[in-house]
Amino acid sequence: MVEGSMTQGAGQGPVVRTATLRDFRVPPYAQVPVQDHAAHPGNAFPEGEFPEGYTPTERDLPVINRGDTVQVTVDPPEAPAPAPVAAPDPQAGPGPLYVVGDVHGYLDELVTALREQGLIDAEGRWAAGNARLWFLGDFTDRGPDGIGVIDLVMRLSAEAAAAGGYCKALMGNHELLLIGAKRFGDTPVNSGAGTATFQAAWLLNGGQKSDMDRLQDVHLQWMSRLDAVVEEDGHLLLHSDTTAYLEYGSTVEDVNDTVHEILTRNDADECWDLFRKLTKRFAFRDEGGPLAVRELLDAYGGERVVHGHSPIPYLLGEVGSEDGEDSAGPSVAGPHVYADGLAIAMDGGVTMAGKLLVVQLPLSP
Repeated sequence: MVEGSMTQGAGQGPVVRTATLRDFRVPPYAQVPVQDHAAHPGNAFPEGEFPEGYTPTERDLPVINRGDTVQVTVDPPEAPAPAPVAAPDPQAGPGPLYVVGDVHGYLDELVTALREQGLIDAEGRWAAGNARLWFLGDFTDRGPDGIGVIDLVMRLSAEAAAAGGYCKALMGNHELLLIGAKRFGDTPVNSGAGTATFQAAWLLNGGQKSDMDRLQDVHLQWMSRLDAVVEEDGHLLLHSDTTAYLEYGSTVEDVNDTVHEILTRNDADECWDLFRKLTKRFAFRDEGGPLAVRELLDAYGGERVVHGHSPIPYLLGEVGSEDGEDSAGPSVAGPHVYADGLAIAMDGGVTMAGKLLVVQLPLSP
């Protein structure tokens, strides 16, 4: 698991973490009144109440027996020597499959992790030929440079396609939150527990003014077109560890079409309901977890679910905070395999000085 906030790049010296959320956090939340509530300060709902099924990040979670879970350590390979990019070979099969957990604006950590896996070169250009790379969502908020992260992913998508591979991304709840904050601002929405606004929820969940200032139409269009679910090589990739996706369609295509249609209709209440449902978490963690995973796999295909959204330290019941202030940093070495081996969690907790995970699938036993 990770050693505090210092990472080691392959063939390079230590890379010092440039910032923590506490350095970039939004000013005090007093402008958005929230009455006493013990939950994480991501509660933008009135009177400290959450609508049914909504699960914010809680701090006092039950501890899971580590004997019931598997921690997979993924050692980064030696950084490959730079090589000229060859023309795509139409006869070649698909390249290796990689996934990236929640980035949340930590651009420097992302660049370091991609280099360690040989996916980009020293100049930050695509260097992996026909490899396939999937980001699991949540590019912005909490960290210092969410728009920089989106710009990098958009550029790598073009470079990977030219090399015969691809770089793609899924819709996370923070993409929905940023889209809503930009489109609807302080327009009241029916939260299920009264009236809320996207703007208030965005600020309370780590929204960065610098991201909003730099947000352009091209970023909004790109985020709005992201798929919510995809199946690759027997892996069902999605952002949130919830079965709420089943409410939007019985096939992968149905879910993605429904999400795109909701964003196209531009109805504030409907977009809020989508955001609220994809913010649910922990469906795979407890005793009924394997059954919940199988429900998704039966509907959408695949043999394992791979998700982000819920930081691995919280899935393990470790003490900590997503604002990075209450601990020296959790220890995360790699993905967390759980729910009878049917689920792989990829959010290493970079927002709490954990680790930004970039790994190749399938995981080695």
